Amino acid sequence: MSLALLVAALPVLYWDQPTTTAEDLRRAGIETLRVPKERVAEWGRAGFAASPLTSEERALRVTLKPPGIAARGDLASATRRPWIDANGWRYLRQPDGRYFETSPRGVAVLAAAEAFVHAADLVLAIEASDLEVLGQALGFFRALPEAPLPGIADLVVVDDGSFATGELMNLLARRNLLFRPAARATPEPPLVVELGSRAYPKSEAGNPDALALKVRAQLSDERRSLRLFGSEVVLARLAGDAGRLRVHLLNYGGRDVEGLRVRVRGSWTPGAAHVLQHGRLAVEAVLVQDGATEFSLPVLGPYAVVDLVAAP
Repeated sequence: MSLALLVAALPVLYWDQPTTTAEDLRRAGIETLRVPKERVAEWGRAGFAASPLTSEERALRVTLKPPGIAARGDLASATRRPWIDANGWRYLRQPDGRYFETSPRGVAVLAAAEAFVHAADLVLAIEASDLEVLGQALGFFRALPEAPLPGIADLVVVDDGSFATGELMNLLARRNLLFRPAARATPEPPLVVELGSRAYPKSEAGNPDALALKVRAQLSDERRSLRLFGSEVVLARLAGDAGRLRVHLLNYGGRDVEGLRVRVRGSWTPGAAHVLQHGRLAVEAVLVQDGATEFSLPVLGPYAVVDLVAAP
């Protein structure tokens, strides 16, 4: 039930500005850059680890949509969950892919966190006003305790490469249903989802939201490795083995979330939470019962990680 081992990787800033901006980058703690080919030498002389991003490479990289909450007037309703634009399912679908993203103001930190959580090869272009917060985020990622743990999945999605299967992955990720793409069905997890099979006919792909709900019902909440309560704008990724667990939390709402409750299957002892923009915080209200461990965070910024160890 595991994904590939997660090895820490940082997104790299694409910077097409002249070296007159070098001090801005140094103040932000950013020393590694991708730059236009004609600027490599000057940035090298300025003391930066600069490599070129050619037009040919740029064309080969998959262009991503910036993450966040999408404004969808056709779906506006007080009772509907917000529509989250997230790239985690794309990173899971193509873990060896190479990506490029242009982030509007205020989105750079979340975009970098998504890539970090999934160890994705991302070149990130940002607004100059986000240099400082991006530099802080990269420093935060570098300072986290290393935990090269395999990802955890509760179900397999057989990936035929189609748009319909991709949209299903998107909806599963938005509901924090932990999945692993695979080229063919395997007997490992509790559930295998394959569009076109008797259990999941392709006719159901026309309503991927309903299909995601069907998958959740068949998996059952009792068998889910992770569940979140208290927010519909936080997505999670889970990694671990028999003795350790790491919970990644990504907040797409654009503002702090207070009192998020996390439930993981099994008996665990949580350590402190490392919360981007808030530092190291103690988790609250730890409860172990009914074969699961629950804890809450006092506050969640754009990203947090919580490490747990198996309870004695």
